[in-house]
Amino acid sequence: MKKILTGLSLILIPFLSLAQYNREKPFAHTYSIVAYDSVTGDIGVAVQSHWFSVGTVVAWAEAGVGAVATQSFSNPAFGPQGLALLKTGLSAKETLTALIASDEGEAFRQVGVIDASGKSASHTGSKNIKYAGNIAGKYYSVQANLMKTNTVWPAMAKAFEETKGTLAERMLASLEAAQKEGGDIRGKQSAALLVVSGKPTGMSWVDRLVDLRVDDSSEPLKELRRLLRVKTAYDFMNSGDLAVEAGDYAKASKAYATAEEMFPNNLEMQYWHAVNLANQGEMKKALTMFKKIFKLNNEWRELIPRLVTPGILNISDNDMKKIMSL
Repeated sequence: MKKILTGLSLILIPFLSLAQYNREKPFAHTYSIVAYDSVTGDIGVAVQSHWFSVGTVVAWAEAGVGAVATQSFSNPAFGPQGLALLKTGLSAKETLTALIASDEGEAFRQVGVIDASGKSASHTGSKNIKYAGNIAGKYYSVQANLMKTNTVWPAMAKAFEETKGTLAERMLASLEAAQKEGGDIRGKQSAALLVVSGKPTGMSWVDRLVDLRVDDSSEPLKELRRLLRVKTAYDFMNSGDLAVEAGDYAKASKAYATAEEMFPNNLEMQYWHAVNLANQGEMKKALTMFKKIFKLNNEWRELIPRLVTPGILNISDNDMKKIMSL
């Protein structure tokens, strides 16, 4: 370990002063999960706590590198420092060992790390407030402190292992399982969900697949689940937009319809679906949708002529009159 620390001194030293500073930072007593999707290679971290904006302190991830959850008497420097260590090629276990060895306050820390190959490691210092513990399993690590019961982290592990779906859905199920066991003894306030790609493109807006935070809520996990569903629907909307750019209106229509099915009362989704139907010549369906939309919010009617110049709406003058007369 001494050899590793010596070789990585240029990475560790810049963060030590920040670690000193962060001893005065707020607590982040909480429960979290870092995880890896063995099918897609995606990497993620999710967290819930009775503390404001917990995601800004606890959750760290980088595409193709790994994820870190740093909590309890949190040392936020462990986030960027851990990712920097992983980027050098260290495993999750080696990275965690280096982090703990560099921190004289390790007894108060709780940390979970996962690397880009899915190997995990976690640490619960001896001075964490009970109930506290962790499980480093296959493709995940769960960690919790200041819990109402000592069944929280085993329930989190079980939920992640047994839940089907995307990595985001599985991690959220893990958090929900924790709450069912009592969760944070102080209650609930904030939560976060972050997923990045296992194969970096160099474009952060592409590599960051899910980035959702609930900073202050009486039901942060319920709100996080709602936001994940909204995000999924808008992913279909984005797919539809890309299909329109490519001139594939049939593909766009399918994507818009899927989004609309998820949120049938969302006028944004209805509107662009109707526009795409009009572009395909399905004016009867489009007119029915536009009429309903305009009745609820007439501002959408004013937008119609503005879509012609950039080529987003391609219809005849006669069809334009039909729409505008609704």
